[in-house]
Amino acid sequence: MAKQAVIFDLDDTLLWDDRSVKEAFEATCQAAAAATGVDPNELEESVRREARALYESYETFPFTKLIGINPFEGLWAPFREGEQEEFRKLESLAPGYRKAAWTQGLKAVGVDDEELGAKLAEQFPAERRARPIVYEETFSVLDALKGKYKLLLLTNGSPDLQREKLAGVPELIPYFDHIIISGEFGLGKPAASIFEHALERLGIETDHAIMVGDKLTTDILGANTIGMTSVWINRHGAFRNDEIVPTHEIKHLEDLLPLLGS
Repeated sequence: MAKQAVIFDLDDTLLWDDRSVKEAFEATCQAAAAATGVDPNELEESVRREARALYESYETFPFTKLIGINPFEGLWAPFREGEQEEFRKLESLAPGYRKAAWTQGLKAVGVDDEELGAKLAEQFPAERRARPIVYEETFSVLDALKGKYKLLLLTNGSPDLQREKLAGVPELIPYFDHIIISGEFGLGKPAASIFEHALERLGIETDHAIMVGDKLTTDILGANTIGMTSVWINRHGAFRNDEIVPTHEIKHLEDLLPLLGS
C-alpha cells in the first residue's frame, strides 16, 4: 500500500537528545571537578544513579512512565504546562529533585557540599539548553519528504519541555503538518490510542502511514500494536530480541528514503 504520511519520533530520531544530555553532564561535572578535584566521570555516574532512584521514589513516577518523561529530563524540565494534576506536583517537586540529585551524587563520591549541589543543579539545565543538537541528516531527509507526504511529529514528554526542545531548533517546526505531545494527549507511546489519534489528525488509514523512531518499546511497539508499518532507526547497533520486531530496521535516517521510494 502506498504511503501518504510519515510519523516521526523526536528525541534521538531527529534531535540527538542523548548527546545533548551527555555533553551537559560533562560540562557540569567538569565544573565540579575544577571546584573539588572529584573525578567528573565518577560524578556523572553517581548523579545519574541518584537521579534515577529519586525519580522512581516520587508518587509521580507512574505518571511520568505513562507520559514518557525520563529522570534526566526531570533535571531541567520546568513542568509548567500540562492539564493533569500530576504536572503541578512535578512542577513543585522539580527544584528539590534537581538539588537533591546533584547533592547526593556529590556525597556519594566523597564531597558533602549542599551549596555546590545547588549550584550544579542550576548549571545543568543551562548547559542542556545551550545544546540543541540535530543529526546532520535530519533536514536533508525532511526536505526530501516535504510536499510528497504528510508529516507528523509524535513525541513523548512534558508539553513545555518538548516545545522548548523544538524552539531550540525552530527550523524543524514548519516541516510538520501536526505535532502531538504525549503530555497534552494524556497518554504516551506505546499506547495504541495516541497512534490512532495521530492517524485521525492526518485523516488517513493505518496502511497509509509509517512510523519512524529509535525506541522499540515505544515507537515500534505502538505502531505494531495498531498494524502500522514501523521503521526502527538503530544508529548504534543495539541488540534486538524477537519480542518487538520492526517492519524495517535502518542504521541511518537517509535509509528511510529508499523504503518510501523517495
